Amino acid sequence: MNISKKDLGKAQIEITVELTAEEFKPYVLRGAQKVSEEVKIEGFRPGKAPYEILKAKIGEMTILEEGARLAIDKTADKAIKENIIGQLVGQPQVNITKLAPDNPLEYKVVVTLLPEVKLGNYKDLKIKEAAVTAKDEEVEKLISELREMRASEVITDAEVKEGNRVILDIEIFVDKIPVESGQGKDASVLIGKNYVIPGFDKNILGLKKGETREFSLPYPANHHDKILAGKLAEFRVKVKEVYNRVLPEVNDDFVKGFGLKSPVELRENIKKSLQAEREQEEERKSEGEMLDKIIKASRFGDIPEMLIKHELEVMMSELEYNVKSQGGKFEDYLTHLGKTRDQIMLDLTPDAVKRVKVSLIVRQVAQIEKIEVSHEEIHQVIEDIEKQYKGNQEVLERVNSHSYHDYVKNNLTGKKVIEKLREWNVVK
Repeated sequence: MNISKKDLGKAQIEITVELTAEEFKPYVLRGAQKVSEEVKIEGFRPGKAPYEILKAKIGEMTILEEGARLAIDKTADKAIKENIIGQLVGQPQVNITKLAPDNPLEYKVVVTLLPEVKLGNYKDLKIKEAAVTAKDEEVEKLISELREMRASEVITDAEVKEGNRVILDIEIFVDKIPVESGQGKDASVLIGKNYVIPGFDKNILGLKKGETREFSLPYPANHHDKILAGKLAEFRVKVKEVYNRVLPEVNDDFVKGFGLKSPVELRENIKKSLQAEREQEEERKSEGEMLDKIIKASRFGDIPEMLIKHELEVMMSELEYNVKSQGGKFEDYLTHLGKTRDQIMLDLTPDAVKRVKVSLIVRQVAQIEKIEVSHEEIHQVIEDIEKQYKGNQEVLERVNSHSYHDYVKNNLTGKKVIEKLREWNVVK
């Protein structure tokens, strides 16, 4: 067996394997036997038809292809192990390049490798993490929002005033041309919440049901729609209905709806929640700064496109899940942005590269520092998932697969590494 190796760049190596005609012959005979077991030939039991008769029946290339498959299965792993140094990414790509009767078999294997990482300093970076506190005014703002959500409403014939909810038909024009996203029937507007653009609500004050008003307002210069930013728009609105809103008092009856006993407990719970949220934000900020410094100090070999593409697919799945979890449709989200999936993926590419680099750094630190997870830790995670999805056979089969165990192991190891990096680098 002759083997040669070629560096294709971008973390890919090509191995060419050649088996002489003599070396290939036993595989051809085994291939013939295997094929004959599946082909019915009159007068012969399965697997017992002579080679020449089988060849005449199905063609010699079918036999050679089966023999080549058997030869590759037997020799490819050995060729890779003996000629490749490094961690493989994904499955090797195999392509038969020479296959003919009474001739050598030649095939090429292209493997993708994890890039080499030369870590810079990853300890004692002195990243500062600020102390954070939830402010009382933030608590009161959230309580006000809860009161708004639970407000009672009564239709009124009175003039529109601050705090009312108003049902409007809205038409918006720029240069006398209707704005595509500015036409709305039965739009619900809370007066005092700066609906559409600042100043819109003020122009509704004093109107009654059935009345119409026209007015002009400029779109803010930093408006998200660049076509409308800074433009003067003409508005035509008609009041369809006016509701007086009565906000509930923050008392024991109000907080019972949240499973609590008193307004004091409500405020304490909101403050704790806000505090935890602020702390998580600060942790994300310091962690990001720490990882940016480690990335900048490190050197990376060619990062395989396969890794970046996989990370992009993960990020797109996360984005799509977030949009759907908020009740939206991903197609509508793309339309709102005026972008295709491919354009979004292009926008996400720098972040995908960064995430790949972080995972490579985490892997390298785990190896250097001998950070590992025990079988018991992995089993505990699997056990918890099994309890959560008890009776769901599809999920249970997946979580008990070898690949899922590897996923849990890598995930737990990554968390341990990040915890150690924070311990070494973040100063509170």
